[in-house]
Amino acid sequence: MQGEEPPLNVHHLNQLLLVCSVVLLVAVAAVRISSRSGLPSLLVYLGIGVVMGQDGLGHVSFNSAALTQVIGYAALVVILAEGGLGTKWKEIRPVLASASVLALVGVGISVGVTAAGAHYLVGLDWRTALIIGAVVSSTDAAAVFSVLRRIPLPARVTGTLEAESGFNDAPVVILVVAFAATGPVEHWYVLVGEIALELAIGAALGLAVGWFGSWGLRHVALPASGLYPIAVMAIAVTAYAAGALAHGSGFLAVYLASMMLGNARLPHWPATRGFAEGLGWIAQIGMFVLLGLLVTPHELGDDVWPALVIGLVLTMVARPLSVVASLAPFRVPWSEQALMSWAGLRGAVPIILATIPMVTGVGGSRRIFNIVFVLVVVYTLVQGPTLPWLARKLRLGEQGEASDLGIESAPLERLRGHLLSLVITEGSRMHGVEVSELRMPPGAAVTLVVREEKSFVPLPTTVLRHGDELLVVATDPVRDAAERRLRAVTQGGKLADWLGASGAGTGGSR
Repeated sequence: MQGEEPPLNVHHLNQLLLVCSVVLLVAVAAVRISSRSGLPSLLVYLGIGVVMGQDGLGHVSFNSAALTQVIGYAALVVILAEGGLGTKWKEIRPVLASASVLALVGVGISVGVTAAGAHYLVGLDWRTALIIGAVVSSTDAAAVFSVLRRIPLPARVTGTLEAESGFNDAPVVILVVAFAATGPVEHWYVLVGEIALELAIGAALGLAVGWFGSWGLRHVALPASGLYPIAVMAIAVTAYAAGALAHGSGFLAVYLASMMLGNARLPHWPATRGFAEGLGWIAQIGMFVLLGLLVTPHELGDDVWPALVIGLVLTMVARPLSVVASLAPFRVPWSEQALMSWAGLRGAVPIILATIPMVTGVGGSRRIFNIVFVLVVVYTLVQGPTLPWLARKLRLGEQGEASDLGIESAPLERLRGHLLSLVITEGSRMHGVEVSELRMPPGAAVTLVVREEKSFVPLPTTVLRHGDELLVVATDPVRDAAERRLRAVTQGGKLADWLGASGAGTGGSR
């Protein structure tokens, strides 16, 4: 109706943009603190949400568990996609079987032991105990990826933990939904069959979408490099949506599809990886801040003690037992089992899953959420910073193991350099010129020549030919001079010194 003010006008938009940009800047600055302390940045983001909430300085009232669940699911899709894109197949291939067993059998053991502790030690009814046991049995992909990739651990340990965190979200989500809907399942084998079917559907669709997507991106030349990152993320989200709509595990589908894309040697991969990493950070920040807003700190007092008891059972009994039982057939050294037992990091995933009982109307669901929130915060504070110390005590990562180098392919930002590409066309007078005769300015060099689909590092005496593609690395201060020099030789050949830097001068030297 005319004259009615829209629910979101330009003024409200300006305020929202200001708040969101300030929150993002604070969160980005907080990453520096977390990287030095070894503390997962998720706690900082949760803290930002709590401070902004109704008990904090911002006094923002937010209590929509349904909206939190929807946004959390969307963020988790992006986080799993980013994690899958960064997972190296050569690292997880040797541990794929052990990681799968840990993500399936280990989850079952963890749920049972934790639920028993919650029932007998805290006094919770079996339905509530099983829901909490299922919720906290999933290791968090974002927390695991952010902490482990900074620690120089053996590839077998890192690969197992990363693959487990990518795989175990799927069965845990199925268990939580089942327990929240019906409580304890009368026929356990029916639930196991449902889990197996959903995982099989999700795995099949994820692998299919990932294969077709990577094949298409390798064979279809897109007109702009910026389209490749968008296409990769769209393919990953397609895998999730297809898996979920087919009544399979969308989370497993998106992780497997992203892992196939990440190991497919796609064009413009550095740009794609950077784009996905940026989206992953935004998803983490938004998800954790929203979860911090949802919690009401003054209601947590009565739930601290139950959370500590359940967390102690989970950390000291359930997780080690699930690791030992799952990895027993694979003859994993005890030192590595000990580290993997302690590295079962929890994060936003359990808190997001704790909103499911709130949405479905389970009695005491608010208490479930509070217990899970306290458990995640306290035990992440304990486990995250102590992982490097435990690794050193167990003498893991000290035998020449190297952490991820984080190499940037292009642009060469840390070196303040640029990668230039030049094709010697039929009309170019660079044909017949030796590499040394290019006389590139100091700080620039021809690093690679691609000729007839074969590449080689040129010598100073290498003669350039029509059809050659040159890759030239130039530092930032001399990039323009290098481009001018290449144009000059293209137009003037060996006489470019006498024709001037532009190749069309009046005979003066450079």
